[in-house]
Amino acid sequence: MENGGKKTIGIFDSGLGGLYIAGAIRNALPEYDYVYLGDTLNVPYGGRSSESILALSRAGMRYLIEKCNCEIVIVACNTASVAAVRTLQREFLPKEHPEKRILSVVVPTLEVAIEHGSKKIGLIATEYTIRSNVYEEEISKITPKARIFGLPTPLLVPLIEHSGEKYLDMVLQDYLVHLLAEKIDCLILGCTHYVALKDRIRRLTDNKVDLLSQDDIIPPKLKDYLARHPEIENKLSKNGRFSIMATDLNSGFMKNINKFMGQEHTPAQKAVYPFS
Repeated sequence: MENGGKKTIGIFDSGLGGLYIAGAIRNALPEYDYVYLGDTLNVPYGGRSSESILALSRAGMRYLIEKCNCEIVIVACNTASVAAVRTLQREFLPKEHPEKRILSVVVPTLEVAIEHGSKKIGLIATEYTIRSNVYEEEISKITPKARIFGLPTPLLVPLIEHSGEKYLDMVLQDYLVHLLAEKIDCLILGCTHYVALKDRIRRLTDNKVDLLSQDDIIPPKLKDYLARHPEIENKLSKNGRFSIMATDLNSGFMKNINKFMGQEHTPAQKAVYPFS
């Protein structure tokens, strides 16, 4: 898919979950043109090596920037954010596309946690995201007074994607008991899929924990970023278009597009990476 001279906003995810973030961004900023890329051929990223996640993320950035003419790319996937974004910002962009921007979801999420006055911050995410300690590293740059309590939650994504609703409460309760024992005052949903669990988690915690979900956080943060960077915003086309690309048009992805976007949408197109 070539976008000619238009400059678009790219949204990258390892698969389906980023559509929750994409739908929220589109609802908040409907005037812009977007391209969503889900790397469904290589999902999930959570159990991969750092080198593998970086290579896959780099290929995704090349596709969005060079084939889809994206001026700015939001990496919705937390695993890709912690494994790849810093390297992409420091090495890939300066060498190949110095005028473009790649943004992570990690720092904006932590900024909101601090704005809410949180000191004991719970985090549920993939095993890779938790092991990386990137959330801990980034919070220490913002304030020494807050602490991250991370817990890998590998059972949640399969249950969300494969209609395992009847087991979700039981699994969530088992996970949450460990974090609630630490007396956390907020909980970051550190995986795009977990947007689907907001109401369940609020019910299971009796609304006693401040829930931070990236579909609520990223749209206003992106709006603020564009307002502070008119040199980027002025390049963006505003036709209200939204394209969905995927590296594998499998039945699960195609079936769930409308569910995850929260609205009807045209079918996805296949993305074939011409880059190594």
